[in-house]
Amino acid sequence: IFSLMIVIILLTLVVGVWGLFVDIYHLVVEQKLRADYLNIIYDVLTLFVMIELLRSIAEYFNSRRLRMTFIADAAIVFVLREIMIQIFEHKVVPAEMYALSVLIVALTLLRVGSMLMYQRGARLGDAP
Repeated sequence: IFSLMIVIILLTLVVGVWGLFVDIYHLVVEQKLRADYLNIIYDVLTLFVMIELLRSIAEYFNSRRLRMTFIADAAIVFVLREIMIQIFEHKVVPAEMYALSVLIVALTLLRVGSMLMYQRGARLGDAP
């Protein structure tokens, strides 16, 4: 199942990169700066999220366990993506930004805590 997930994510990345190049082509040729510019931003930020997910799945195949740091990284990148999209669309709602900021802080604390636990386990001989 995980092998199939990696193949699907790789295909999604290839299609996403292809779509990104098509959007850049339309941006240059058709001079639709505003609409295609936002699409390019969405595509690039989505590709970052997909890369983080692929990295966590690849780590699973190497160590046969999921590291919380990779999962937290993917979640942080996804939340940052949502914040950036709202800022680019000028649809910033203060209450929502506060909530997303608290979520980023919580995810960052989770990532730092899991990183410290991993290092502690490595010193004790539990981690590879």
